[in-house]
Amino acid sequence: MKRCFWVDEKSEIYVKYHDQEWGVPKYDDKELFELLILESFQAGLSWLTVLKKREEFRKAFDNFDIEKVIKYDDNKISELMNNSGIIRCKNKIKSAINNAKIFTAIQKEFGSFSKYIWSFTDNKIIKNTTGEIIVSSPLSDKISKDLKKRGMKYVGTVIIYSYLQAIGVIDDHDKDCFKY
Repeated sequence: MKRCFWVDEKSEIYVKYHDQEWGVPKYDDKELFELLILESFQAGLSWLTVLKKREEFRKAFDNFDIEKVIKYDDNKISELMNNSGIIRCKNKIKSAINNAKIFTAIQKEFGSFSKYIWSFTDNKIIKNTTGEIIVSSPLSDKISKDLKKRGMKYVGTVIIYSYLQAIGVIDDHDKDCFKY
């Protein structure tokens, strides 16, 4: 079975992520929140690093319970900074708390974050049929700009493009991949 070029076939976690999760359309706000936070922590690192720490992130961030995350204080930030199981970057931790608050505001405005994010494509999946490897697009530019305007951090166009791939808004499987 042929997979996308980026999948390390020796890495069970990468193969499982690619085969079962990456590019599968997601509409559940809890899942969308988790992936948005994980993508922001991935900035400057490999996705494999994040995947390997995902279970620890879930424990550390109260299973991405947004109501708990928005209430994190300096004590919780210190606790997270001392957790060797996650990526310990104070700016990223603070941005996760900030972004949780804005995520909640978007939910209130649109009824759900899912409605918000999928509204950019009129609920359609964008299939990359060019075969080109790209890291951003006019769509990721637009969403990134909107999220930044709302006050989110670590949501640059490259991070958002990766996020859109992860949540299935953009189907970016290689042409010779069995998932294409």
